[in-house]
Amino acid sequence: MQDQNKDPNKRPPVRRVVICGGGTAGWMVAAGIAKVLGKRLDIKLIESDEIGTVGVGEATIPTLMNFHNLLEINEQEFMAETQATFKLGISFEEWRNVKENYIHSFGFTGTDHWTAGFQHFWHKGVERGLASDYGDYCLELKASLEHRFAHLPNNGMNYAYHLDASRYAKYLRRLSEPRGVQRIEGKIVRYTKHEEGDMRGDVRSIVLESGQEIEGDLFIDCTGFRGLLIGDAMEETMEDWSQWLFCDRAIAVQTEAVADAIPLTRSMAHQAGWQWRIPLQHRVGNGIVYSSRYLDDDTAQKQLLRNVEGRTLITPRVIKFKPCQRRQTWKGNVVAIGLSSGFLEPIESTSIHLIQRSVVRLMQMFPTTGGISQSDIDEYNAQCNSEINHIRDFIILHYHVNNRTDSQFWIDCREMSIPASLQHRIDLFRETGRVFRVPNELFAENSWIQVMLGQGIMPTSHHQAADLMGDEELKRFLGNIKANVDRTVVQLPTHEAYVQRYCGRPEPVKAA
Repeated sequence: MQDQNKDPNKRPPVRRVVICGGGTAGWMVAAGIAKVLGKRLDIKLIESDEIGTVGVGEATIPTLMNFHNLLEINEQEFMAETQATFKLGISFEEWRNVKENYIHSFGFTGTDHWTAGFQHFWHKGVERGLASDYGDYCLELKASLEHRFAHLPNNGMNYAYHLDASRYAKYLRRLSEPRGVQRIEGKIVRYTKHEEGDMRGDVRSIVLESGQEIEGDLFIDCTGFRGLLIGDAMEETMEDWSQWLFCDRAIAVQTEAVADAIPLTRSMAHQAGWQWRIPLQHRVGNGIVYSSRYLDDDTAQKQLLRNVEGRTLITPRVIKFKPCQRRQTWKGNVVAIGLSSGFLEPIESTSIHLIQRSVVRLMQMFPTTGGISQSDIDEYNAQCNSEINHIRDFIILHYHVNNRTDSQFWIDCREMSIPASLQHRIDLFRETGRVFRVPNELFAENSWIQVMLGQGIMPTSHHQAADLMGDEELKRFLGNIKANVDRTVVQLPTHEAYVQRYCGRPEPVKAA
């Protein structure tokens, strides 16, 4: 007789977690789950040495610090293990127009009033001839231009890292295995599904090439673009965003370091996309991102190799992708994390952030003792979709608002229709100077302001609170902020010297 009190939407308690795939995504998931629930769960990670990872996500944003705090990671140890350097922002070169550059830095600019952001007071200063460049009032931006860095009291410097993604995955593995994660070497060749009962349609097991079958209650799909479980098994489709984001190819290559590492990711626009340059302690990560509609692979590779410094260390490889997102990243008993959930190009270094947010969100909504709940699944997906939509709009902004006329790619980006949500943000800033952060949104007001100003959007008005300051008071207000920034920057050591000292690296041998 059927139990009348049994909820048909509930599944059995989750005790066995199977992470399908390693790399950055798989081991971030393993590290997070093991740290929080390792004593209660049986955690297995399936990884094949034969299957390579994309492994080009080397630039991060400050939110990674939250994840590292959760894992109780020692920063100096982490940086030494991953050959990391510090990052204060991204240098956008020729995005607005040829020979016009700007920086999207971390941290804050100026001092806000409760009614109005600093940009309103700066805007009035510009009108009155009392203000210099907006970036002059941001410590992180000025320090990045001078290639300087140091840890400051009270977290006075906001920063992230450039890191070796392959070494990072290995580092997280060393943290995870002592906390109960069992790594199983093998290639997944198929899966089985439950055929009846409350679990009907859910994944029951995965089967390795060796014939070994591994059952689980919750499966984390970290199989990359393949999306074996979320795509094949659960038949969850992608929402295609290529009508707004034209780039669908990347070529990555590593080179020897021939100059001091700087605390900036370089993003250099070209006629059909852009090129990155990421300095690590031991080498430099390079890559070109482009649209196959405007540039073929051979030409893109030649263009990339012409614009790198130092000897190449690996053979360049083409990575094909589609800018998209799963409509549901959690379906049944499968959660897609990393490239299996979708992909937005690395222009704002959000890939590792999205993995981290997915891990933290999963921990917050991890199935209760009552099993997987549909309400948790729905909330998880709603939060994922909201966050990715905001990031998508922020990335589209970089392409759409440009003054370049040197190629059809940039002209088409400027003339395309954009999401209404982004158009509203642009109109609001242009007409009023206002930026409002949506709850739980990744990019704060200062990020939107720096990019919109950098791309050439200048507000036509400002908040009346700024008019309460007379010229002398406004001049003094702006001058004090700029002076404090300048005074701090000149006291900072160079980034290269600080990294050497902080990570225990020997001083480089000078040529005779």
